[in-house]
Amino acid sequence: MNIAVIGGGNMGGALVRGWAKAGMASSLTVTAHTQQTLDRLKEACPGITTMLDNSKAVEGADIVVLAVKPWLVEGVITEITASLDNKLLVSVAAGIRHERIDVYAMPNIAAEFGESMTFIEEAPKAAVATELFSKVGQCKVVPQRLMNAGMMMAGCGIAYVLRFLRAMMEGGVEMGFYPHEAQEIAMQTMQGAVSLLKETGLHPEAAIDKVTTPGGITIKGLNELDHAGFNSAIIRCLKIKN
Repeated sequence: MNIAVIGGGNMGGALVRGWAKAGMASSLTVTAHTQQTLDRLKEACPGITTMLDNSKAVEGADIVVLAVKPWLVEGVITEITASLDNKLLVSVAAGIRHERIDVYAMPNIAAEFGESMTFIEEAPKAAVATELFSKVGQCKVVPQRLMNAGMMMAGCGIAYVLRFLRAMMEGGVEMGFYPHEAQEIAMQTMQGAVSLLKETGLHPEAAIDKVTTPGGITIKGLNELDHAGFNSAIIRCLKIKN
């Protein structure tokens, strides 16, 4: 199965690197706006094919992944339409609808490391896209009404999680750790929390109960987060609309 990725920027590049790490390099053809971007991808992913011509890239593909900026989608589809016969067109451009697109998918940049949370919209050919994106992480097929929610939780959400990590780091530095030490501690703590939930199946509140004691420092810290509107801020940022 040959795949053409149109757009080798942040999202397209992450997908290409993730698929290449999954052993698919020889099946990948990637385009970008500049040769410099293609050279970087080629260096990172030996075995992929790169080119500047979108239409030529599509000709030999079975699946075309449209990974350009949203405002470029219509123009690129017009450019490649003549080469799209009998090919599956998958778009990862947020919020853009077009009659020629077969499947809408919303991965995140952790695809590069095989850890994306990808949302795929229900469609007749969604199973093919699910098989492809499962190579770079977990997939969830959802109705159209939940695609924006999925984007906020997993696409934008990865940035919100990173901002929380940064805040932990800043607190660690204020308490005396060097920045690289604070980053290591914050990342391992978050990884440990995620592993705890995965391995035990516990609800987060049940896990929290395991580290809070009456009158202890943990419950005091949690209450400070509540006083500052932490939960409300997270929910509000997820519900922001364009």
